[in-house]
Amino acid sequence: MTPAKQSRHALGIACGVGAGALWGIVFLGPQVLSDFSPVELSAGRYLAYGLASLLLIAPIWKRLSGRVTRVDWKALFWLSLAGNIVYFLFLVVAIQKAGIAVASLIVGLVPVSASLFGGGHSDSLRLRALIGPLALILAGVAAINIDLFSHGGGPDATTFDLILGVACAVAALLSWTAYAVYNARHLKAHPHFTSNEWSLLTGLMTGAQALLLMPAFVLGPKHGMDAFPLFWGVVTVTAIGASVIGNALWNGASRMLPISLSGQLIVFETLFALLYGFVLEHRVPRPLEWLAVALLMSGILWSAHKHRVAPENAH
Repeated sequence: MTPAKQSRHALGIACGVGAGALWGIVFLGPQVLSDFSPVELSAGRYLAYGLASLLLIAPIWKRLSGRVTRVDWKALFWLSLAGNIVYFLFLVVAIQKAGIAVASLIVGLVPVSASLFGGGHSDSLRLRALIGPLALILAGVAAINIDLFSHGGGPDATTFDLILGVACAVAALLSWTAYAVYNARHLKAHPHFTSNEWSLLTGLMTGAQALLLMPAFVLGPKHGMDAFPLFWGVVTVTAIGASVIGNALWNGASRMLPISLSGQLIVFETLFALLYGFVLEHRVPRPLEWLAVALLMSGILWSAHKHRVAPENAH
């Protein structure tokens, strides 16, 4: 590898790690703003994301608008709904009911779930080739759930809350998996947008959808005016940090690195979310949590390795 390629490789990895560090902050908001409902948090975050996208897309809108077809707008509607609004609603409930550790570890299975449900391509692996990694991952999920139900998940958590939290984490995983698979398929079939342009169009559509959630602030629980500076501060940092800057860093990593390597870097979102969660809770991981992290990370990296070497062994 030449020095130029080494520098590009290192920069790509740095961008991927940076994206994971910023995406991890998404898991903090629901705990910091636990008095706000999932709908309110979703509305606030995606209104901020939509406004940021509007400001960034305005200078290029004249040359961009003519390329957006009716098929693109339809895809943007469903992808924004699944990958942002619905995903985040489920994620917030999962975090508030079961905690950051459980939510981040289950949602962190996206690299594997996308591989399983994104079949039909020449680089897809058959299910039997993933039995080993999946066994590790299932063991990790079992470990984190045993720990969760053993420790009660918090002083006020009921068994129903814990079950609801785990179910919502799985629903968030499935929602984001559907987004990842169909978003990639649409971009491959309609390559007339750059990654940044498509990201901004997604933000624009998501912001428009978030307007429909605004009645939650009127119909939901009342909050004192002193609660809103923190609310808007957190959702704005999340929107700009995770959605705008984080996505831009990820697009950079995707361009500079092989897909097999960039896919592995998604695990840094999970690791940073766990780190932030333990810092927020002022504690170190319990033994079963350490075991769950080790099993899940091993399973995901093993799966990524199998996807990397599969094309090389193909005949």
